[in-house]
Amino acid sequence: MSMPDFDMVLFGGTGDLARRKLLPALFDAHCAGLLHPNARILATGSHPLSTADYAGSLEQSVRPGLEHAPPEAWAAFLARIAYVQVDAREPGHFDTLARTVLQRAPEVVVCYLATGPHIFVPICEQLARTGLNQRNVRIVLEKPLGHDLQSSDAINSAVAQFFAEDQIYRIDHYLGKESVQNLMAIRFGNALFEPLWRREWVQDVQITIAEELGVETRGDFYDGTGALRDMVQNHLLQLLCMVAMEPPTSLSEDSIRDEKIKILKALKPILPQDVAEKTVRGQYRAGAAGGKPVPGYLEEKGIAADSRTETFVAIKAEIANWRWAGVPFYLRTGKRMQSRVAEIVIHFRDVPHAIFPRPLTLSPQNRLVIRLQPEESIRLYFLVKQPGDTVALTPTSLDLDFANSFKVRRAGAYERLLLDVIRGRLGLFVRRDEQAQAWRWVEPILDTWEESTVPPKPYTAGTWGPAASSALMSRDGALWHEEV
Repeated sequence: MSMPDFDMVLFGGTGDLARRKLLPALFDAHCAGLLHPNARILATGSHPLSTADYAGSLEQSVRPGLEHAPPEAWAAFLARIAYVQVDAREPGHFDTLARTVLQRAPEVVVCYLATGPHIFVPICEQLARTGLNQRNVRIVLEKPLGHDLQSSDAINSAVAQFFAEDQIYRIDHYLGKESVQNLMAIRFGNALFEPLWRREWVQDVQITIAEELGVETRGDFYDGTGALRDMVQNHLLQLLCMVAMEPPTSLSEDSIRDEKIKILKALKPILPQDVAEKTVRGQYRAGAAGGKPVPGYLEEKGIAADSRTETFVAIKAEIANWRWAGVPFYLRTGKRMQSRVAEIVIHFRDVPHAIFPRPLTLSPQNRLVIRLQPEESIRLYFLVKQPGDTVALTPTSLDLDFANSFKVRRAGAYERLLLDVIRGRLGLFVRRDEQAQAWRWVEPILDTWEESTVPPKPYTAGTWGPAASSALMSRDGALWHEEV
């Protein structure tokens, strides 16, 4: 499929997300020859800047992170970029933006809202007023989309006044990762795993997104959000859906998303009286990261001294359907943890009758580990006979390292998703009913935590979280993957 000519308007073009993720992703696509020759990037910000001034700022903030940026490629990429001053409170700025876009009349217009959600609606109102909501316009909504079900619904309803559902791309960059795509290929492209992908053979599923970093410069934002809203409601639940969903009838966008919403609706509610048993919330204290001392959450800039915002969450979730009844899904995310890792671990049940001496471990020996970051890989663990005269088993693994196995260029998650928006592919984006159902599931946990007088459990920065997280597993005779 050839790439259409497009204009991409980056609202928040001077912000952190645009500089760290979006512009580098577009540069990679540019270098790979995936962008239409005439395509433009219109970066917006509230400050009066010339395009030359903005390009100069990118030399300082973006280019140093692009090790593969030869001067000619960087210069050609900058030639695509123009800066347009757009303050959401100034209707005249949108008139200028509309003239800039409509005079050129590209095939596709992408408006990426890399801003705070509080100005999503004013931006959409002005885009509609100036004619930038025609059928060739697609709008990308960055998370968090509200802070609860009510606010999320309010934003979605307001945006829906100006854009049809098939014009709205609610982005979750984890769905763009190569290994997540390979999860679907492994399940639905092979006869090997699907017969085992059910309660009869799966003991438990673990999904972890751990970060080494603390809140950094995002203290003001994070203290009003917390890990449950920031990570569980979107990333972790989306990954859970990809693991647990039934085979879709096709790869069409609605076939995939129809199966995901079934899983979200089948999640057993965690009632207020069960929150203490099935969830753990934690908050990091001073410790070490990368061999250097780091402050605790309450000492971070922008954090109230008595804050009870969680920086760690662990949850035992269950799915009430025939495939997964009785199989625990353990979800975990946290900041200032021992290492940066995102992975999905499927533990298969042991053989029903062991005839070989077993290795001394509590963990199942057959497990599939899908690593999402820092490097993407898939590893299948199983037992083989140990060389020698004795008949003893030892664990080994089959590894699929994407970088070594496929000597081809692989797109990053944001690049893949940005290209999908330009092409009009909605399959890897979140539908409104998915988002609403995810909020319905997490809200009772949020409400119970807010009403509780029990503070988050402390954990030392540079560890794997509170001891209560391991206790959550041990009650079921299980271990987190790194504890094996």
